[in-house]
Amino acid sequence: MSASPRPASRSSRAAPAWRATLAQTGMELRLTSRRGENLLVTLVIPVVTLAFFASVPVLSAGTDRPVDFLLPGVLALAVISTSLVNLGIATAYERSYGVLKRLGGSPLPRAGLIAAKMLAVLVVEALQVILLVAIAVLGFGWTPGPGANLALALAAILLGTLAFAGIGLAMAGALRAEATLAGANALFLALLLLGGIILPLDHLPPALEALARILPASALSDTLRIGLGGQPGEAGGTLALLAAWGLGASAIAARTFRWE
Repeated sequence: MSASPRPASRSSRAAPAWRATLAQTGMELRLTSRRGENLLVTLVIPVVTLAFFASVPVLSAGTDRPVDFLLPGVLALAVISTSLVNLGIATAYERSYGVLKRLGGSPLPRAGLIAAKMLAVLVVEALQVILLVAIAVLGFGWTPGPGANLALALAAILLGTLAFAGIGLAMAGALRAEATLAGANALFLALLLLGGIILPLDHLPPALEALARILPASALSDTLRIGLGGQPGEAGGTLALLAAWGLGASAIAARTFRWE
């Protein structure tokens, strides 16, 4: 009598899922590179914003060099553009066109699809950080300030990604694609103005300043400034605010997301 086949081990079952996730990550990156509007939002706008406002100091940022204030803010803008605008709009149209429904019937599990999208976001953000820091260093002589904490800056980017990806996916999973397109672009513009990115929050009217200080964009830009040594202060409060936004937005996205 032949021996009965042994059940597959847990590691052998997990391996195909990981390979499928990595393959989907590659596909997400290829699709991103082919969409001209994505490249505009994720690369061109942050680069132009940094280069213009660092070269033409039209706003008083309270620092010796505009780049010391601008670089952390533009890094925050890059996170917003990739994890909210790019991810949210692309996912909304994938749901509208039935792509997500078809992927749901493939061997790739839904958790693997979400992981692939998040990995693709992190890869794009890494490229954005390298490009923006290179421009700041080579073009404007930027160096980290005294007391810089790069681990804090990295934690801020990761928590900011969680927060804005949660917002983007919540919109993509609950709204029509056209509504997500309009809403994500409107949020991008509002956060550019109210996120402490190019305009210090104390330049805003008191009511707007109070609102801006509870938004994740200002928490991200402030934490990055502290982490890169651009301003003194303790980052515990802004990190906690980012974490609260990240957990809250992710929970809403998980509860309301519809795959078709």
